[in-house]
Amino acid sequence: FKGKMASSQVKRYVIVGMGVRSAFYYQSIIQDFKSVAAVVGICDTNQTRMKAANDRMVELGGERVSMYKAEDFDKMVKEQKADVVIVTTIDKFHHVYCIRAMELGCDAITEKPMTIDEEKLQAMIDAEKRTGKQVRVLFNYRYAPHHTKMRELIDSDVIGEVSTVHMDWILDCAHGSDFMRRWHRNKDTSGGIQMHKSIHHFDLVHYWLNTEPENVYCVGSLRFYGKENAERRGEKNLGERYLNNEAAKDDPFAIHIDQNAQLKKLYLEAEHEDGYIRDRNCFAEGITIEDNLSMVIKYKNKAVMTYNTYAYAPWEGYRCVFNGSKGRIEINVVEGGYSAGGEIVTNEGLGELEANYIQGGVEKTNIVVYPLWGKPYVVDVVKGEGGHGGGDPLLLKDVIVGSEGEDSFKRAAYIRDGGNAVLVGVGANKSMESGLPIQVQDLVKWYGIQSVVASRSASFVTNASTQSVTGTSSAESTQRATSSGTAAAEATGAAVPVRGFKKMGLAGAIAGAAGVMFV
Repeated sequence: FKGKMASSQVKRYVIVGMGVRSAFYYQSIIQDFKSVAAVVGICDTNQTRMKAANDRMVELGGERVSMYKAEDFDKMVKEQKADVVIVTTIDKFHHVYCIRAMELGCDAITEKPMTIDEEKLQAMIDAEKRTGKQVRVLFNYRYAPHHTKMRELIDSDVIGEVSTVHMDWILDCAHGSDFMRRWHRNKDTSGGIQMHKSIHHFDLVHYWLNTEPENVYCVGSLRFYGKENAERRGEKNLGERYLNNEAAKDDPFAIHIDQNAQLKKLYLEAEHEDGYIRDRNCFAEGITIEDNLSMVIKYKNKAVMTYNTYAYAPWEGYRCVFNGSKGRIEINVVEGGYSAGGEIVTNEGLGELEANYIQGGVEKTNIVVYPLWGKPYVVDVVKGEGGHGGGDPLLLKDVIVGSEGEDSFKRAAYIRDGGNAVLVGVGANKSMESGLPIQVQDLVKWYGIQSVVASRSASFVTNASTQSVTGTSSAESTQRATSSGTAAAEATGAAVPVRGFKKMGLAGAIAGAAGVMFV
């Protein structure tokens, strides 16, 4: 995972979980990085969906690859001599395949969230320690130019020591409702939007502040979506799903999977194998996740963040404020100006719809610095091309090709970085259950594994200050870094058995969700 690959080396990738999100990886490997990478095998519980993905790879200019059933995951890794396993299953099973990949001698790349509870997280930590292999978590938001600029500004000491953060991150009705149609609507498979979506935001704050979460308090509820809420507002019941539903023809919340070639192949034509329904009514029964959350998070560096999110806003994006000893920074990002309703899609790789929708695409970004006793000023940011504010293409290049030397911005995320974001989501769920704040670092043992963020050096901070638009001196930045120090490593312990997680066969692990592995 670290450093640039030799030009003659072609790394062999296998992918498990062949829903829409897998296309993000295989399309990039086929079209942009075929000189250094190759997809050599794919795996899923659903054969129809796997074949559709294989067909799509051929359409993109790649070769048809070997397909393996979920119970033949080990066989795939061994037969294809895989170097890296890419995990894009539903969130509940990320740990299963990451752990088994490491046990078979491979590194693992996983979609966020790395997992959805502390027992699975501990199992992954134990496996990494036991095998010596690595898990890399793909936090694409770290790579967006405006997010890198925020990191640079805070590291340059322009607002001094940060004491409080306030973040409002909102999902519009097009994006937010999609979590209520898919497997994400079930807390036991996704962990809720606090785990599947907000994890981006939690990680960004860790990344920006060079710290880790300590204490989490949360309240949340389902107030907009779901049958009970719709009935309370006197809205018409449109049934369980939108397919062949005349009443839903012009409903702005409806998605019509029979009218898009890729969605039809991946989901509608694959339903007969596992019963997974991609277009559930977001106002039907059975939603067990929240659609609004309010949180207070305390960090190891004593900073405190108030965080709010809700999934039924008229526009999408976020506003985040940092208050420090020398001033204040405000960042406002609009990712979608308004939602007009109609057909909606929330992932790339969907043929003709891709031209009209970029997930996380940024329409407008505004960063303003307010120095104490000084004139406020706007910070210029180059707009990135591609999904997630321009972060996607930069992330893929870093992951697949590697960086030219050390990345001074330390954007790569590994098991502790991914785990710290998971712990905030876990803390949110536990806090809502108990009504109490949760000490999240007490939930796992790290065995001395360091966060890339928390271990960044004073030399990086000095380097960042020389690049900064603020003009803060290197001496000031170095003094800040020296005084703040890095997070102390926990004492390294001996290998221990997995806590609270019984080792199971892959077939057994999959059975709990009717074989559903896909986004």
